[in-house]
Amino acid sequence: MSRLFLFADESGDFCFTTGDNISKFYIVCTVVMESCEIGDSLLALRRSLSWDNKPLNDFFHATCDKQVIRDAVYAEISKFDFSIQATIMEKRKAQPQTRVTEERFYKYGWYYHFMHSSGGYLDANDEIHVTVATIGTKKKRTAFEDAVRDVIRQKLYRHQWETSFWPCQTDPCLQVADYCTWAIQRKWEMGDTRSYDLIKDKINYEYELFKRGTQLFY
Repeated sequence: MSRLFLFADESGDFCFTTGDNISKFYIVCTVVMESCEIGDSLLALRRSLSWDNKPLNDFFHATCDKQVIRDAVYAEISKFDFSIQATIMEKRKAQPQTRVTEERFYKYGWYYHFMHSSGGYLDANDEIHVTVATIGTKKKRTAFEDAVRDVIRQKLYRHQWETSFWPCQTDPCLQVADYCTWAIQRKWEMGDTRSYDLIKDKINYEYELFKRGTQLFY
């Protein structure tokens, strides 16, 4: 039996309309590793960048970091062995019953993500620790966390598992997930593959959930 570590993040918003600064896609992204040593390496990188007086924020966060920081982070994480899974949902193709509430849409994405991606990394005897970056207000966080636990309970019932829900800044491995999610988001939303190309060899699952859909609901 081996223990796997899964770190998860999402990108996109829950606005089901078109307009400026509204995402076209909602993306659930996970990174899976057998060791968390990549986190130790990112902490060491942060100290090195600080020594060199580079423009650091409070923690590694791809959206806010300067390009010189992004380059250093992608170069560092590329040295390690881990896999990436992503489920991409074009929000305009989501049927109304799947997005009655934010929590319902969130759970829908997580359910299909685990259904189709977990077979690529989880063997019959593996146990897994799932750590998810927290989002939303305190009230919404509780609902989102319950949704993830329910999905895991349904999909990983044959496995030993535990869950944690932490802010991204508390664990450098969550920051790895953030960087991978950002790279995939840039590809799908903007056609920008600069960062995606640096991690694409680690992606073992990237699926557009509503690809076959033709109807746009807004």
